[in-house]
Amino acid sequence: MPFAVNGTGVPLVDWDIGESYAGLLPISQNASETRKLFFWFFPSENPAATDEIAVWFTGGPGCSSMLGLLQENGPILWESGTYGPTKNPYAWNKLTNFVWIDQPVKTGYSTGEPDILNEDDLVREFKGFWRNFMNTFDLHDRKIYLTGESYAGFYVPYISDGFLKENDTEYFNIKGIAINDPFIGNAQFQQEIILPDFIEYWNNVLGLNDTFMASLRSQKQQCGYADFLNKYLAFPPPPRPWDAVPSDCGVYFDFIDAVMEVNPCFNVYHITDMCPFPYQPLGVINGGDYVPPSAPESYFNRADVKKALNVPDAAYWWACSLSGGFLGDDRSPGPAVDDTLTRVIDGLNNTIIGSGALDFILPTNGTLLALQNITWNGAQGFQQKPSTPFFVPYHAEQNRGAMAGAGNLGIWGYERGVTFYEIQLAGHELPGWSAGSGYRSLELLLGRIKDFSDTTPLAL
Repeated sequence: MPFAVNGTGVPLVDWDIGESYAGLLPISQNASETRKLFFWFFPSENPAATDEIAVWFTGGPGCSSMLGLLQENGPILWESGTYGPTKNPYAWNKLTNFVWIDQPVKTGYSTGEPDILNEDDLVREFKGFWRNFMNTFDLHDRKIYLTGESYAGFYVPYISDGFLKENDTEYFNIKGIAINDPFIGNAQFQQEIILPDFIEYWNNVLGLNDTFMASLRSQKQQCGYADFLNKYLAFPPPPRPWDAVPSDCGVYFDFIDAVMEVNPCFNVYHITDMCPFPYQPLGVINGGDYVPPSAPESYFNRADVKKALNVPDAAYWWACSLSGGFLGDDRSPGPAVDDTLTRVIDGLNNTIIGSGALDFILPTNGTLLALQNITWNGAQGFQQKPSTPFFVPYHAEQNRGAMAGAGNLGIWGYERGVTFYEIQLAGHELPGWSAGSGYRSLELLLGRIKDFSDTTPLAL
């Protein structure tokens, strides 16, 4: 079979990973096409998965989905600060056929020069790749589920909207989406206005002094953030159009300057991280990653890894590309701004949006504020604040190198085709920090459980 990966031949992995396929496929049917996307596809042994295929996108823009595979939800885990790869009992391919894809062009192992300006361009190129992928592995008419995090809050809704518009069940039979800690369109909503309250709530962990906190509270009032949130972060929300968004007062950067004095190893993606920086085997990805000068080549740039994954030896793996995969910035306004997310929610009635409470870069209340400003299935926003306990069934651990919490781990709510949830001890990369919660979200997406209060055991 083309693209087959030797299950016992993946470098540093001391077990048989089973059936998988990896390599590069072009983004069009043009015989001379040089732009290709990299994928690693794991067929599932789960008998419930025979008519399904699910996809993971890491965000960025331009960050490799291999980050998700190796450090969040793939069958092989090699997380920061750990000795080597270990088996993941909560791998998402245990539930369904799963593929991790490096996109857009120039992301990860994907080849070619970026030529896209916005998400419409990205969707066009991804659909070309997807048609080739479906043909290569004879996956026609499968139910398709798209998942991802961070900037995948753009990717997933726009691609889903593109699939729905095709009205073609042979290639684009989209049935649901799940995005965690997503950027969905308004940076002022998601990354500025809500920060004073986030910092106040977590300051027993952050340790900022009284002088800074007094200044922060003053900024919140003077900049109009307090009045805006009191009026609009409400359940149900006031009808649109809303008042103009207060101008940016620079709380984000003031906070970063202050917190880095207190905790030089502060991680915007997981606020409880402290010094020292853990070793990152995939190379420097975020500001908090550490690679000592004597460290070996990052895992995906090893020659033996590239050979195992059917990638040319000359290829260079980018954790996150400098260009983000676009010619300049992505010019799309965002799916929560231009009604794309509304169309997807209405078209699928199976949208899951999650958030890690320890995520500073995209806090929970920012995502909720953005959602309260959109209409779906006949009403605007959530009418009641999500507050039902999120339950992960208790379970026996299979690998002490990759464990997952259980019990009431957060909150959730459902209205009109949208499930929203928050996990208290998770950061930005939610499935990596709370594996059981991430696994549960995929079970719900696939229709294997009723909701996040379901006590049905994890399908491990």
